[in-house]
Amino acid sequence: QVQLVESGGGLVQAGGSLRLSCAASGRTFSTHAMGWFRQAPGKERELVGAISWTTGNTYYAGSVKGRFTISRDSAKNTVNLHMNSLKPEDTAVYYCAADSRGWGPHIVSSYEYDYWGKGTLVTVSS
Repeated sequence: QVQLVESGGGLVQAGGSLRLSCAASGRTFSTHAMGWFRQAPGKERELVGAISWTTGNTYYAGSVKGRFTISRDSAKNTVNLHMNSLKPEDTAVYYCAADSRGWGPHIVSSYEYDYWGKGTLVTVSS
């Protein structure tokens, strides 16, 4: 089992920045990719971006590319989501997730992730 705990959510004005963190514990050696997803009220959960634990390769959704950055700290088993130039449409609950299958096209699908955190709320005011 892998346990994931997100932190860093909160209220921020449009144009501001936030950093979310995801701390992983348990059988973390079994995970190969970490994803950040978000779900706004009334909408489906969508991928924000993902990072490979081993190579550091990253993938970003078009809506956040150039504004959000994912980084990892392997020593601390932590993945961070740095969010800049936030917009009201970025308001959502943000989740981190762990995938044990490796890095590939499947990382864009929430169904491919094995473990999930409980989420942290990000609210961007206009």
